[in-house]
Amino acid sequence: MTAPLAPFLPPAQLGVMGGGQLGRMFVHAAQAMGFKVTVLEAAPDSPAGQAADSLIAADYSDAQALAQLGQSCVAVTTEFENVPAASLELLANHAFVAPAASCVAIAQDRIAEKHFLAACAARSGVPPAPHMTIAAPADIDAIPDLLLPGILKTVRMGYDGKGQSVVRTRGDVRAAFATMDGVTCLLEKMLPLAYEVSVLTARGFDGASVVYPIAENVHRDGILFTTTVPGPNVAADCAAAAQQAARVIVEELGYVGVLCIEFFVLTDGTLVVNEMAPRPHNSGHYTMDACVTSQFAQQVRAMARLPLGEVRQHSPAVMLNILGDIWFADGAAAPREPDWAKLLALPGACLHLYGKEQARPGRKMGHVTLIAPTLAQAQAQLVAACAILGIAP
Repeated sequence: MTAPLAPFLPPAQLGVMGGGQLGRMFVHAAQAMGFKVTVLEAAPDSPAGQAADSLIAADYSDAQALAQLGQSCVAVTTEFENVPAASLELLANHAFVAPAASCVAIAQDRIAEKHFLAACAARSGVPPAPHMTIAAPADIDAIPDLLLPGILKTVRMGYDGKGQSVVRTRGDVRAAFATMDGVTCLLEKMLPLAYEVSVLTARGFDGASVVYPIAENVHRDGILFTTTVPGPNVAADCAAAAQQAARVIVEELGYVGVLCIEFFVLTDGTLVVNEMAPRPHNSGHYTMDACVTSQFAQQVRAMARLPLGEVRQHSPAVMLNILGDIWFADGAAAPREPDWAKLLALPGACLHLYGKEQARPGRKMGHVTLIAPTLAQAQAQLVAACAILGIAP
């Protein structure tokens, strides 16, 4: 019998591809556990690069930079799904890579992702929405009536509502397809949505997996607005079905690391799987303040081949995204700093800012998590926080 591979222990060097806020919070978690962290990111002043022990300022496809990262780090992860899968595959020649390039490649391609999720449905019991590929204008004529109205999405790239268009007729599809420069797209049937939930799960190198409590999400303009845990509308049987589906999906992937899976709950209570993010997720930020093990500490544990941490939630929580819009409250032309002192005077307010110097409307600048003894109290603090920040609750 082959002996299990040894874990990587502090002060070993870990690597992360990407310099955004998810990378920054990963760096903080890894450093808190005694690891050193190297970030590969082209921008010299990125949020993750500011916090890292070392920065390799290069493109994600730079072969020399990838070799440097792989040779200096015992393990490498990614902070967002659009890092080229080929780069992760190359890194695997030098270091342990989690998640693997094959897993990230599925999440990067909406068609591959839908096919994978549909294949999992026999075991998970939760299918994706009806869909079809639109690769050429001729495909539009073949759209079955049951797929309309729908949402046309580019197969690759796109996040926070980008690369998507609501379509109600075949004429709408033609117009939207033309604006997307003719790239291959996925048409997905628009379903009667009651609310959205996300399931944060992690799987270790040894095959052990954990699933966090179900998070209920609200979006505005395609960007996550709030995450509430426990979800006020989530029935126990729905939560159990989503968690079981997540366990199946992460096992079928052979995944190592943190994975977030988004589900739709329809008005009739039916559960539909939407998409995956092969990394920590915005909807999992509440774990930093409300759970025994944060999603970022879990990411560190998984890639370092250490035992996974406990996912127990010790406090009800509501997470509020902080966008750059609030720096321009009341139509101000010049940005002005929000009243953080007043926000932090709220009981249970945990503020996280991402180190981005320039605020812009729609740009994620930070988040605040409101934790309290009861969910009702946390929700009341959310209303108070929105009033302080000038956000419509």
